[in-house]
Amino acid sequence: MSREVLVLREAEIRSVLDHASCIRAVEAAFAAYATGRAELPSVIHLDVPEAQGEIHIKAGYLHGGPAYAVKVASGFPANPSLGLPANDGLVLVFDARTGVPVALLFDNGFITDLRTAAAGAVAAKHLAPRAVEIVGVIGSGTQARLQIDLLSQVRSFREVRVWGRSPEKARRCAEDIARLRSLPEGCRVTQAGSVREAVREAGVVVTVTASRDPLVEASWLAPGGLVVAVGSDGADKQELHTDVLARADRVVADSLAQCRRIGEIHHALAAGVLEESRISELGRIAAGLEPGRRADDEAIVCDLTGVGVQDVAAAALVVERARAEGLGQRITR
Repeated sequence: MSREVLVLREAEIRSVLDHASCIRAVEAAFAAYATGRAELPSVIHLDVPEAQGEIHIKAGYLHGGPAYAVKVASGFPANPSLGLPANDGLVLVFDARTGVPVALLFDNGFITDLRTAAAGAVAAKHLAPRAVEIVGVIGSGTQARLQIDLLSQVRSFREVRVWGRSPEKARRCAEDIARLRSLPEGCRVTQAGSVREAVREAGVVVTVTASRDPLVEASWLAPGGLVVAVGSDGADKQELHTDVLARADRVVADSLAQCRRIGEIHHALAAGVLEESRISELGRIAAGLEPGRRADDEAIVCDLTGVGVQDVAAAALVVERARAEGLGQRITR
């Protein structure tokens, strides 16, 4: 049997992983996981306190798939001052029949970024109001831009408001979003002066920060809106006051087992304001086992902590397409 490993770099990965295909792959992965057709071990969190660095190691396997994958993603916030990206990472892909390594994806965190935004799009596809006028974005990093880019694949909207702790970064983020080719025609993009201003009257609110202190309060939110919480991928992170989940008509998890330990659901359960019986899983909705949005006035929170099956789905798609197009470098071990 061949001991050949396909090595792909970020530019090659970007060339074969388009937004629409990534959304479809992630949606299918959620459905597989929620219906018992996937393996998802616990996330490994590693902190490097001296550099404020955090590393997440996630893995997953979709039953019947050709491969399983292990993803290592890092975040070091001081890196830009060193001329390095704040986020980095790679994905290891193995043959599911033998465990033999088949691909090494030097994606520099791109797969993590795109599959995370794809999860937001899947959530919006099933849970956002049918008519969205305003989208509020809390955060001003790469993920803020991507969430709007992929949200445009599943919903139209007329205004985007961006808030970030750094007014300068928020301004640049708003300018970048305004230049997105996918943005609905005539959509207005503005920088909000406060979190409250950003989320006011918004049909969809997306939170994409690394905050350890809650930023969004329930009283600020529009009735019948969707809140997609993305940033709380660790037990100490929190973007939403627990009253947001307490007052929601419905709470949805990407993985209930994982959200018990991390994410917004974790904090709400610990505070005693949320019962597990009120929590649905996004994959069950994607699989058609539970309904999506049930009424125009239904207030919904979707807690996206990031699961390994998303990485497997995206990585498998990349490897399949790269092989078909003859991309990458092949090395023999």
